Amino acid sequence: MSLKAIADLAGVSASTVSRVLNDPDYRCKDQATRDRIWEAAMKLNYKPNIAARNLRLGSNVSVPDSFYINVLVTRMDDSGADPFFTEILHSVETEIHKNMCILSKVWYISLFSDDKKCQTTDISSMVDDLYEQSKGRCDGLIIIGKCNIKALKELHKRYNNIVSVNRNSTNHEIDEVICDGQKIATIATEYLTTLGHTRIGYIGACHKEARYKGFINVLQKHELDIDPEYITETNQTEVEGYDAMEKFVGMDEPPTAFYCANDITAVGMIKYINRHKSSYHPSIIASDDIELAGYITPMLTTVSLPKYEMGRFATQLLIDRIKGGHKSVTKMELEGKLVIRNSCYNVKDGDWT
Repeated sequence: MSLKAIADLAGVSASTVSRVLNDPDYRCKDQATRDRIWEAAMKLNYKPNIAARNLRLGSNVSVPDSFYINVLVTRMDDSGADPFFTEILHSVETEIHKNMCILSKVWYISLFSDDKKCQTTDISSMVDDLYEQSKGRCDGLIIIGKCNIKALKELHKRYNNIVSVNRNSTNHEIDEVICDGQKIATIATEYLTTLGHTRIGYIGACHKEARYKGFINVLQKHELDIDPEYITETNQTEVEGYDAMEKFVGMDEPPTAFYCANDITAVGMIKYINRHKSSYHPSIIASDDIELAGYITPMLTTVSLPKYEMGRFATQLLIDRIKGGHKSVTKMELEGKLVIRNSCYNVKDGDWT
């Protein structure tokens, strides 16, 4: 199936299709355009033409096995909710393409990450339905995001070859590529303490969440108060970050700093402050380093996660398992890196710089 067929179906040029399929960092004019291209590729069961590629590169590489790979994104119900997961997905898509495999399905189902909802939902039937949607084209599954343990076990019954890419470990249930959330939160919260902050808030998921554990551990280490009023549990969306900041602006003695579990929540908090021209400017640090973090005002200090490598290694690990290259459950851990921008300040300075 040619690039032109995908281009015709998606309503774009063949050159745009080529750039999207081959470059996870390529910027389309909007996310919807990229989604249409990959939807068209999946509908047409597109895989690269190895003969044409060899001719172009002057290579005689043999034709590799083509595997059908499905992707399940568990922390959101649409492609635009959190750029962190979207950026990992772009890496996975490109790596599938580079390995001459076929991206068969991409699902966005946040229920799989919700422990409470999973207790009252017939997860087995949901997994069976997903498997049937694959129409037998399901050599392996990549899970992007946190997954309830019950749901994970049900998925593993259907998919022999499965890998998770996440910030929370599955504790050796399946192959996984992680950037440890507890370590990420430790880096971020420790940085706030070096700036002299003692009233530190947390915005994000709390239940069985590695980042929340890391945040609490740092406060206990420095013998800082853990004030329940400074902790807001959310589903880690921009809207909930925006709403959380409204609550803190009205406090008599609000936190001087916040650790947000993800960048998009921090973006929501900053947007509230800017839109309402609030004089309350707490230090805000997050984790992910999505593209938007470097463009918002103030630019967001964050812990950068190697999203491209996470997606690439997860795909390679899955393909190796499909081929029988390894049998043991394998865990690959990558490190986060502090990126200092403008949204944090020394408590003595008292404002963004």
